[in-house]
Amino acid sequence: MIPSSFDYVRAGSIEEAIHLMHESNGEGKFLAGGHSLLPLMKFRLTNPGVLIDISQITELRGVRKEGNRLVVGALTTHRALYQDALVQAHIPVLGEAARTIGDLQVRNKGTVGGNLAHADSAADLPGVALALEAIVEVHGEDGKEAMEVEGFFLGPLVTALSETSVLTSVSFLIPPPHTRSVYLKYAHPASGYAVVGVCAIAGVDEGGRIDFVRIGINGAADIAYRAASVEQALLGEQPTEETIRQASLLAAEDGEIGHDLFASESYRRHLCQVYTERALRQILLET
Repeated sequence: MIPSSFDYVRAGSIEEAIHLMHESNGEGKFLAGGHSLLPLMKFRLTNPGVLIDISQITELRGVRKEGNRLVVGALTTHRALYQDALVQAHIPVLGEAARTIGDLQVRNKGTVGGNLAHADSAADLPGVALALEAIVEVHGEDGKEAMEVEGFFLGPLVTALSETSVLTSVSFLIPPPHTRSVYLKYAHPASGYAVVGVCAIAGVDEGGRIDFVRIGINGAADIAYRAASVEQALLGEQPTEETIRQASLLAAEDGEIGHDLFASESYRRHLCQVYTERALRQILLET
């Protein structure tokens, strides 16, 4: 399908982008990689009067380490993310998830900020961002603001990002060095989107008990969520097959599990349990 007519402008800085959005009187949309926005425009699910291209703002690209976090510029592409040396060294699961996104064209042009700002639960990064306790930085007319990603996702395709603000970076927690991590997903056979995706990070202390565990799940519910019930069931326990199995049965308890023509609610609940168990077995029991 062909989208409705629109105007196009290119912003050279964050400040100019915010100004242009303000001038659009609610009719503007930011354009970065375009892989989330343009399909919506073609289906006429959104009809912006003006596209504000922010793709050439170089300060919004790249990865840097700040303390115990990696800060990723919002315009960093998925390909650049999984090829980055800092990501590979400190948060390999982030690159692992980025490598599963879409196809080569999507990974070459799609951006980290656009993926999270689109707030599609079936995307791969929201669950990983939750497990890594991500913080998004937003620039608006009133200055900068930092938001925890757990409060950033409000609903399907809805975030706490105001209409005149732009997401500029995302910082991800670097897990403790003794932990292991993995991202597993059951992909829809047609689209490649996650029917259920599980990001698991866990570590065992010197006494043989689990002292760190984070689990983010995307695809199963209207918004990605932390599987806090599983985390609480595992913390302080020894990582046995039975402990993992019992904890994984709680994987769907913290989200409002959805359904569609491809997968029922009960099937998605089952997949949450199965993939959580697989992920935890892989990082806690396999050598």
